[in-house]
Amino acid sequence: MFLSESEDESEKMLSDSDSESECSRCSLDEDDTPRGLARGSEKEDFTEDSSDEEGNSRPMKRRSPRRQLRSASSPLSSPLKSASKKWEQSPLRKKIHYGSTPKKNSSSPSARKTLSSPCRKTPSRKQQPDRQANKDDADEEDQWRSIDEEDMEPPQPHFRPERDVGPQLNRTANYTPLELFQLFFSTTVIDTLVKNTNAYGEKKSQEQKERHVPVTAADMYSFICIVLYMGIAPLKTLRDFWRGSRLFNLPFPASVMPSRRFLAISRSLHMSDPAVEAANDQKKGTPGYDRLCKIKPLYEQILEACHTFYHPHQHISIDERMVASKARIKLKQYIRNKPTKWGFKLFVLADSTCGYTLNFFVYGGRECEPTGKGLSYDAVMKLLNIPFLGKGYKLYVDNFYTSPTLFLDLLKRKIWACGTVRSNVAGYPKTKKNNRPEKTPRGTIRWIRKGQLLFVKWFDTREVMMCSTIHKAYSSDMAKRKVKNPDGQWTVKQVPIPSCIRDYNQYMGGVDLSDALIGYYNVIHKTRKWYKTLFYHLVDIATVNAFILYKEMCKMHKQPLVTQKNFREELILSLAEIGSTPRRSAPQNFMSASPFKRPPASPFKVPPASPSNATSPPPGSPSSVPPLSTEAPPAPGLGHLPAYFVEQMSNVASRDRATAGRRTCVVCKRKSPVYCSTCQKTLCFTSLRNCYSEWHRSNNICV
Repeated sequence: MFLSESEDESEKMLSDSDSESECSRCSLDEDDTPRGLARGSEKEDFTEDSSDEEGNSRPMKRRSPRRQLRSASSPLSSPLKSASKKWEQSPLRKKIHYGSTPKKNSSSPSARKTLSSPCRKTPSRKQQPDRQANKDDADEEDQWRSIDEEDMEPPQPHFRPERDVGPQLNRTANYTPLELFQLFFSTTVIDTLVKNTNAYGEKKSQEQKERHVPVTAADMYSFICIVLYMGIAPLKTLRDFWRGSRLFNLPFPASVMPSRRFLAISRSLHMSDPAVEAANDQKKGTPGYDRLCKIKPLYEQILEACHTFYHPHQHISIDERMVASKARIKLKQYIRNKPTKWGFKLFVLADSTCGYTLNFFVYGGRECEPTGKGLSYDAVMKLLNIPFLGKGYKLYVDNFYTSPTLFLDLLKRKIWACGTVRSNVAGYPKTKKNNRPEKTPRGTIRWIRKGQLLFVKWFDTREVMMCSTIHKAYSSDMAKRKVKNPDGQWTVKQVPIPSCIRDYNQYMGGVDLSDALIGYYNVIHKTRKWYKTLFYHLVDIATVNAFILYKEMCKMHKQPLVTQKNFREELILSLAEIGSTPRRSAPQNFMSASPFKRPPASPFKVPPASPSNATSPPPGSPSSVPPLSTEAPPAPGLGHLPAYFVEQMSNVASRDRATAGRRTCVVCKRKSPVYCSTCQKTLCFTSLRNCYSEWHRSNNICV
């Protein structure tokens, strides 16, 4: 309170007057000045704005003796306290609190005491140069510098991973695409899918009174096989893959699994236990509710495989990924600047060298326990929480994640970082001293260092702002840019570029590379269930990671690299072999060479009969018996006669004999009761379709 300050001031004034009693007594005796004038001069010092006439016209108050001033602590009889209360209400209180400046001609002791008032502390002469030096140092730190000023290079990290970088596999073995894919979709994952799919199918069949055929592990492999095939040959609807028309004649899906079986598995596909989902639904609206419960078992198993079978190189990057979906669920997000604006947002950590997905998680909203440092901070710390990671990594992020707080905390974990930064983030330098002018040539660099943090501004087509704990401001790097000369012509010019921007452009694209590899042959198609969309994306992640492992193993063995399309084709064929087979023969590939070879034509052919020789020669003539050399060879199609399936069946009603035992035609994929007795192939033989003749001619069996 202001009251205590006035009491302390009065006590200090009295103590000062005691110490200077002898000198002041002499001066007062010589001047013979009464105490009232001294009090009046002190009053004039407090009221700077009052004139001399007003001060003289006021009645002079006699100064109280020292004993009364020392006993002024009593709340009832203290005149200073009442005066201080009035002074608190006065508008001049602010002036008194900060002290007043005495007049030039004032030489009274009270004026000198006012200068030494504790309300305004004047620094001593020894302290003033130190403060000025500190101020100059702060100004030097808070000003932007150019590339002419040398920056110190921070200590570079020592890369010490917990494991050898690259695939964590037997480096002397040769792995097939199927074996690498089964690292992620292992037998445990397949068994989990089969168990939960059957449980959900039984539950659904009881509700809808439909028969559910149990799904086996072979059926699940066949299902995943067709899902991957749909990424290579995409069509608009699922039923188009089994259409037998001339336009949609794809024999492979029907050779792996019938359409009804595939659609039945797709409808009952489930990743989590229905009983666990029912228990989780009862927690809706509470902190214990898990929005990702439907995908959690598969997500955790594939994520563990991503950690286990690969160790990243030194350069890693973090970015978000959008999985396209318009499902009506709170997990769906909207990002304006992304090519895929609506969908599920994933935070992904990837290897910048090859695009391998190391860690990821689906953003489920702000319902988790926040640390108070922002969503981006929590996402980075969660993604870097990988076992066996090691130290000395260089992380690259964009301006959504970059903050001085994050970079300094990463340094404590022996992880260096670099990324673009926003000017409104906490800790960014706000000074404008020596900043970039308005008309700045291309390649202008401004930098400022604050301890271990380096902030850089670089003017290219627009201003780029960076923050780094790895680089120095400028390392004599140059970049080619097109600029206009004074004549208005475009020329190539070498401009300086900060090393942090050069490395950022080189190593930031790890997640983008992974997105590109997934986007070439992604298997996502329209579905009514949101968790199926994430299931298809998990299949994509497993396939791309398996392909990257295959490439790395080929580099180790110095073998020729394969494309992702060839890798997927071989994987699809391998899955079809271990999958379930349909209850009918597979269709033939009409473009390949047939095992049936037509024998070469004989050089001796019987000439066709002319109309003049239509009558037969008399018996016994030499022309009646042709020579052996002129006999035509037997027809290659001899014995290929059509037959009906119903001929081998008994107790068939007469009205059902036309359709009994029908199977799918290997040519048009329609039902037919006819088959070839020699080839054992189902073929149509009607007035509208003659697949029997078409198939035999295309395979060079019949002429």
